[in-house]
Amino acid sequence: MFQIAPSILAADFLHLEKDIELINRCGDIIHLDVMDGTLVPNISFGFSVIDQVAKIARAPMDAHLMVVHPERWFEKVAKDGVQMCSFHWEAAGRSTSRFIEKLHALGVKAGVAINPDVPVSRLYPYIGKADYFLVMSVFAGFGGQKFIYETLDRVAALKAEIARRGAKALIEIDGGVYADNVRAVEEAGVDIAVAGSAVFGAPDPAAAISALRGA
Repeated sequence: MFQIAPSILAADFLHLEKDIELINRCGDIIHLDVMDGTLVPNISFGFSVIDQVAKIARAPMDAHLMVVHPERWFEKVAKDGVQMCSFHWEAAGRSTSRFIEKLHALGVKAGVAINPDVPVSRLYPYIGKADYFLVMSVFAGFGGQKFIYETLDRVAALKAEIARRGAKALIEIDGGVYADNVRAVEEAGVDIAVAGSAVFGAPDPAAAISALRGA
């Protein structure tokens, strides 16, 4: 089932409860973009916000850790009830398998993320280990960027490799997803599409989520 994960990075932080309730009602997953200003050139929010989101979240929470040393935060992620957590291969390197195991030990689904300039083949060693892969369709750090269409070929290649190995893993895409490209995203083999501006920048966010999902 194709799922939409609205990113609260684009939400109204003065009225965040309203937007979380919107995702609870209409979305599939609450996407939490955590940036440290070091791995990516921006700072977003941390656990002071996630602590509050967790109190009212009914949809599953998906934390995307765009930080160096992501393993320092795995226990906190689990404690907050986050069901899915991805970290960047660029930050983990040779520790990627160990980080996946650590998240699993905490009862959290593990995802491995890569930026557009990282060959998608870097993810192949973790097929059969990670629960999902997050393929960035913009460079991590800022919302509202233009979708990189070459990402669709990267997704298709990853999907084919997962199938070739007889493994099970979801593919998530993040960045620049809008109504004019979401069907191509779905057809490429994406299971979860993260959408920020396309949802919270729309006049009717609930209708935007429905349109993106194809309902």
